[in-house]
Amino acid sequence: MKRRKVAIVTDGACSLTPAQGEQFGIHVVPVYVAFGEKTYRAGIDLDNEGFYRFLSTSKKLPTTAQPTAPDFVNIYNQLAEEAEEIITIVISHHMSATIQSAEMARNLFDNVPVHIVDSETVSLGLGMMAIAAARAAEQGQDAQAVLNLVESIKQKMNVIFTVNTLEYLYKGGRIGGATAFLGTALDIKPILYIKNGRIEPLERQRTRKRSVSRLLALMEQSVGKQPVHVAILHGNASEEARQLKQSIQSQFNCVELISSDMGPVIGVHAGPGTLGLVFYTSDQE
Repeated sequence: MKRRKVAIVTDGACSLTPAQGEQFGIHVVPVYVAFGEKTYRAGIDLDNEGFYRFLSTSKKLPTTAQPTAPDFVNIYNQLAEEAEEIITIVISHHMSATIQSAEMARNLFDNVPVHIVDSETVSLGLGMMAIAAARAAEQGQDAQAVLNLVESIKQKMNVIFTVNTLEYLYKGGRIGGATAFLGTALDIKPILYIKNGRIEPLERQRTRKRSVSRLLALMEQSVGKQPVHVAILHGNASEEARQLKQSIQSQFNCVELISSDMGPVIGVHAGPGTLGLVFYTSDQE
């Protein structure tokens, strides 16, 4: 069997389960989620439904832990049979130490070259980069071409989202500059975004409806009628995500449009009811 030029690896903070990753040709190294004494591998031992059920009944907020170096090495060993080089795209180093595990794994592994990319983003921002990389790899592009593509998408990537409450981001220590919103009226619906690998505040709205329509307006300002790749991320809010998808289909020139529950890894930190848009402009018409 002819080996492919490049295999794509990412971590479970990409909001794609290992099974979803497989559909796109991506190898997802799962992140650990712990409820009390019990630890699960997100997307393998713990599905989205189970996660939200536990979250609603758990007295203490669950915690997450990054994949270990051996977790990455295990995947790298499998892929060395199939690919000449491996590209690993990971969550922003400002949000997790996953990149350290990946780098440690690279030092322990010398079968084929491993390239590591800090996505400087999270959830489907990371997921969309991995999908684009896997698509390029599938077309037979070499590692350098795929790395260049990922770098260009990284420069154009937008992740904007609204949360039902800042409580989860605050308790999980992932709130970044959005602490500025704490202590304001409790019923505000903040709009947050990823900037330089961190979660930062963008605006605050008085109602959920207004915050969701602002997501669309902000995307409109950014991309206009340009061809655009879009992903909708949500935290157990599939009906709102469905409505948002309809609006996007009618309003934008979508080259690609996917929707996914952000899953346990991001759900721990953002909380149920999170709704967001991930997008970057396309070079193709």
